[in-house]
Amino acid sequence: MSEPHPCLSCGACCASYRVDFAVYELDDMGGHVPAGLAVEVNGSTCRMRGTDHVPIRCAALQGKVGEKASCGIYEWRPNPCRELEPGSHGCEKARVRHGLPPLPPVI
Repeated sequence: MSEPHPCLSCGACCASYRVDFAVYELDDMGGHVPAGLAVEVNGSTCRMRGTDHVPIRCAALQGKVGEKASCGIYEWRPNPCRELEPGSHGCEKARVRHGLPPLPPVI
């Protein structure tokens, strides 16, 4: 039996980073990210709602950080979210910020 994906009990990155991405990723521009969850930064860039506030918490984050968390738009999430890998430097930095231990190494 495999271990559950580490992101399903974490969510630290969703409550740590500003998420900016190209407007072309929005569903109303031909992409997949729901436009209602983003705000315009300028003519070519938008940002996930909640990631420009303090405390940071992406509007798509569901659940409680460090316990049971998930992305409400996981299959439609923007590229910066897709690029942040579990166990990466950015992941571990976010986990530390929320008092979570490092992920075990993948064997």
